[in-house]
Amino acid sequence: MKNRILIVLSFLSLQASGLFAQEISADSSRTYQLSLSEAISFGLENSYQSQIAQKDVDKALKQKWEIIAQGLPQISGSVDYQNYLQQPVTLLPAAAFDNTQSTIDVVQQYFDNVQRNSTPVNAPQGFIPVRFGTKQSMNATATWNQLIFDGSYIVGIQSVKTLLQISKNAKTKTDLEVKKAVINAYGNVLLAEESVDILQKNVKTVQKNFDETQKIYENGLTEQEDVEQLEITLLNLKNQLSRSQRMRSIAYEMLNMSLGIPVEEKVILTDDLKELAMRYYDLNLLQEQIPVEENIDYRIAKNSAESAEIQVKLQKAKALPTLSGFVNYGYQGYSDTFTFLNGDQEYFGQSILGVSLNIPIFSSGMRGAKTQQREIEYEQALLELEQTENQVKQQIKQAKSDYEFSLENYENAQKNLELAERIENKNQVKFFEGIASSFELSEAQSQLYSAQQNYLDAMLQVINSKVTLENLLDTRTYNDEN
Repeated sequence: MKNRILIVLSFLSLQASGLFAQEISADSSRTYQLSLSEAISFGLENSYQSQIAQKDVDKALKQKWEIIAQGLPQISGSVDYQNYLQQPVTLLPAAAFDNTQSTIDVVQQYFDNVQRNSTPVNAPQGFIPVRFGTKQSMNATATWNQLIFDGSYIVGIQSVKTLLQISKNAKTKTDLEVKKAVINAYGNVLLAEESVDILQKNVKTVQKNFDETQKIYENGLTEQEDVEQLEITLLNLKNQLSRSQRMRSIAYEMLNMSLGIPVEEKVILTDDLKELAMRYYDLNLLQEQIPVEENIDYRIAKNSAESAEIQVKLQKAKALPTLSGFVNYGYQGYSDTFTFLNGDQEYFGQSILGVSLNIPIFSSGMRGAKTQQREIEYEQALLELEQTENQVKQQIKQAKSDYEFSLENYENAQKNLELAERIENKNQVKFFEGIASSFELSEAQSQLYSAQQNYLDAMLQVINSKVTLENLLDTRTYNDEN
């Protein structure tokens, strides 16, 4: 019995611990551990911009079928039910009938039988009031419409390829921007982390110097100014550290936004800023050349020109005749009461075959004015295409210049940091030996802190400038399998 009790208690404790673990798992947010390449792939798939751009591609595919379907058979059906609450009256001249009183009496008797349950009608003299048909009727019709010839439809079919290419090029542009945003955000987080680490080390070092100098001052071996100068440096560093920690939180939120995940989710970066800077240090990229026609901005401008040209063709096609045909078939039923669902209700069939030819003849110059507007827009698009070509050439040259400068600046910043570290170490030794003043030490420390920040900025600049150049040199294309 004792063993059974222990087993039950153990089982209950395991269940309780399992429930507790589930609660912790439910309350804890998801953690992402990403390298830069993994972050780029994640962002291209999950970022808000990429998803919206992909929806545009999907929508273009549906628009493609919408255009094609306009020339395919269209079938529609209709069911009409009518109930005359008050049947209309038609007046027949009495002279149209046999003048014999018997004929008039027969017609009058028929009308009287029809209007027994209706409002009495007082007909003018010389006329016989008559109600034709039944009070209720039902008509069911199915119609087949077929477009036979329409110039606008032919132009629309030709525009399908351009329509798809526009959306796909827009998706490519978006992917390049997402890639750039993810890399920039990833680099900013690494920069913020490095800044916090460096500032923490600097605070620790200056705090140690301040404490030692305070003791030396208390022993009367240095001046109070030396202590105050170190205190000023320490307070400034702590203030910078606090600011950098806040900026680090913002940088993480911006990274989450670029990746398309909630800002409260935790992201752990596995790459190092210096490692990335060396990975993005590529002199061969400066020698790479591409035809301007392969640049994504040029391709988008070319799509705009093609779209404007299609609009010209479309406007001209509206001056052509359109030919369409239709066939319908239907049934009609009549009754004075609602008997249309009864099995013995009689229905009468009908069918029509028709062809419609619409020929535009004269529009008082309206069509010509619209065509001229589209032609002017096409000329504008060609000018914008030429402008884009020149802009792309200039942007590539500028991006190469910026990337080359970032590489040189990175090397200089690295050397400056090494020199600043040596100068600061020497001045620190001199200060505690009484050879250098606190002002000189402060100047050396400020120079070091500036060199540290410049070095971090230089590494990030190498990464960002390379991404900008790569986006301009990107030559990705999409197959037209869709």
